Amino acid sequence: MSSKLNILFIMHMPPPIHGAAMMGKYIYDSELINTTFNCHCINLTTAKRLQDIGKGGIGKLWKFICLLITIIKEVKRIKPQLVYVTPNSCGGAFYKDFVVVQLLKIMKQKTVIHYHNKGVAIYQNKWLDNLLYQHFFKGIKVILLADALYKDIEKYVSKQNVYICPNGIPQTLYTKSIAAKNNQIPHLLFLSNLLINKGVFVLLDACKILKEKGYSFICKFVGGETAEINAACFKEEVKKRNLSKNVIYEGKKYEKEKQDYFEKADIFIFPTLYETFGLVLLEAMEYSLPCIGTNEGGIPAIIEDGKTGYIVEKHSPEEIAKKIEYLIDHPEKRIAMGKAGKEKFLKEFTLDKFENRMKDILEDCISSR
Repeated sequence: MSSKLNILFIMHMPPPIHGAAMMGKYIYDSELINTTFNCHCINLTTAKRLQDIGKGGIGKLWKFICLLITIIKEVKRIKPQLVYVTPNSCGGAFYKDFVVVQLLKIMKQKTVIHYHNKGVAIYQNKWLDNLLYQHFFKGIKVILLADALYKDIEKYVSKQNVYICPNGIPQTLYTKSIAAKNNQIPHLLFLSNLLINKGVFVLLDACKILKEKGYSFICKFVGGETAEINAACFKEEVKKRNLSKNVIYEGKKYEKEKQDYFEKADIFIFPTLYETFGLVLLEAMEYSLPCIGTNEGGIPAIIEDGKTGYIVEKHSPEEIAKKIEYLIDHPEKRIAMGKAGKEKFLKEFTLDKFENRMKDILEDCISSR
């Protein structure tokens, strides 16, 4: 009979592909975690496409009812020593996950939640949400991606019940990455789904400023279309800014195709308006790219301002343009930043580092009273 302890993981798994789902897949596939514990997994995802996230419907309601039934059956069957959940922090999706966590409490399950999003502080002033949060956070541990994210939940959770576990990603580059590129015209790269809150239009505005200053550059946008911004809409926004010769939308890319864009880029820009961590920044750092990101969520824990890249304020195309301009004019600086970013990635953000942090946290959760 196995002496390993049972953990029930109720977490998001792809599809669709987003940060929480990717980390769920890494945990699910982790040899370290699977050899340490008896792992059982239930997929918390009810949306199959990015466009479906946040939408309701009879189909989703039925899936949710089936999810609750599955949780009840699994808890009774495996009698887990710990249940791990990746809930949403606010809005309609939070109400769904609130029910999941309350069900676990009714069944007297020791529970830890792992936040890959934020928004509690925004909704906590609404009387209903405030009441629900008080019940939701009572008696559970919380895993956050960075220290800066604690302020989002500090009203409800004491620091002693919080773990900090930065994300990590698999190494895809096993040869030495080249910080110095041979591009005659600087290549800028944006890689994320086409969403307004990822800063797509902010970066287009920054590109417009650069062009009006006389800079030559190519800026490639790589990522999936969304209900907010499809290819036709993006093309129209590019045309409005007179950037048709400078900006290229490459569509959705995966694996080797995506890696080719990192290899050829000089500067990576991620001007997100809403973020908890930003896995894509880790990918860029592995490829020795200097990164420009916003002062948002856990991003300042990834980018060391002035050393591995630059942190700028949100909604600031002028500041982004200024940083890009400086890195174009000072290639030696962007090479040095890229090398420093690669060193930081290897030291802190590889998948094995994440797996070891997660294993230690899960063990501590189980052993804690």
